[in-house]
Amino acid sequence: MTDAAGTARQVAKSRPVKVGARIGLVAYGITYLLIAWLALQVAFGSSGEQTDQNGAFQTIASEPFGQVLLWILVVGFVAVALWRLEQAVFATAGVQDQKEQIKKRVEAGARAAVFIGLAIIAARTAMGAGEQGTGQEAAGGVLGWPGGQFLVGAVGLVLIAIAVVKAKHGWEKKFLEDMDLPSDQHARTVVERLGQVGSVAKAVALGLIGVLVVVAAVQFDASKANGLDPALKGLAGQPFGMILLAIVAVGLAAYGVFCFFDAKYHRV
Repeated sequence: MTDAAGTARQVAKSRPVKVGARIGLVAYGITYLLIAWLALQVAFGSSGEQTDQNGAFQTIASEPFGQVLLWILVVGFVAVALWRLEQAVFATAGVQDQKEQIKKRVEAGARAAVFIGLAIIAARTAMGAGEQGTGQEAAGGVLGWPGGQFLVGAVGLVLIAIAVVKAKHGWEKKFLEDMDLPSDQHARTVVERLGQVGSVAKAVALGLIGVLVVVAAVQFDASKANGLDPALKGLAGQPFGMILLAIVAVGLAAYGVFCFFDAKYHRV
């Protein structure tokens, strides 16, 4: 068992995985830039495309050599997931506080799960299969359980709480703790501002999803809980919603650009 764990760690810390992880972070940035572009099109009333990861990957798939690019993204996402899993299992060196160790493991595990999900969606898109309605299906299943309405509502509240924490950490520039930025002050300032604005915008999007999940629980309507696309389009339907959606889209674009710097400067 120890040998297996050692082998797994060697794979996760190997140079190919580290290079792949940086490619995956770039792919993450591309994904958010495409989501931002699709959201801006919705804000200006010129598109009905999905403003989420599905829409981003479908956009890539529609381009020449799009399927090849999608498989490159899949490899990058898997590499990031392996790197994050290694952190979740092993990377607590230098952290003495047990609560802080648990926190770091949970955060790394959650990030690994995000990239595993992205890899699955990108792979399904590359193979010509859609990935729609997963949030709605999950919520619908849980709502049918005894006490399911309260469970779905609790999940929505947790998402809102996570969004608030992420916005706070983003504004406080916590993301810099894992980066080795250049000494050039102008470059540092650019990265910091992109990270701040992007992290807050990403948190807003997550908070909107949480609100929709809570609404799904209150109204006992699973169709309300269906991810980022209805969250952003729902925002567009509010008073001044188009302006708000455009602002969020610009913020998501900032996060996409930040991911490119993160790919270069993140300690992998």
